[in-house]
Amino acid sequence: MVQVDISQLTSECNTWREQLRLHREEFTTDETKLQQVAGRQLSKEQLQDVEHLHNQFHIQLINIHDLKQSIKAHERKMEFERVAFNGKVNEDSLIRHERLHDEYQALQQTLQDLRAEFSNFLSRT
Repeated sequence: MVQVDISQLTSECNTWREQLRLHREEFTTDETKLQQVAGRQLSKEQLQDVEHLHNQFHIQLINIHDLKQSIKAHERKMEFERVAFNGKVNEDSLIRHERLHDEYQALQQTLQDLRAEFSNFLSRT
């Protein structure tokens, strides 16, 4: 067991989940914009871009959901450990926290790249 400020870890998890919620809302709005663009007269290449972006939005919304659920399960486990082990967190939970942080950062980069790709597509249509 390691003595760690669980409230700091929990706060980080809450921040990650809130950011992921915001991304979910943004991508849901972007999907609506994409549907509006898809209703226009588009070239074959633009239609392929619409399909690609639609698929990417769908995949990333799933990734957002999955990561949020993993973070939530991690928080529950840390809370259990806090109560069961007198405020201490298992070393495995700290390692899991770092892995989740890495996953969060990687997803953030992927989402940022997709937003840039979508913005570029909108500017071309």
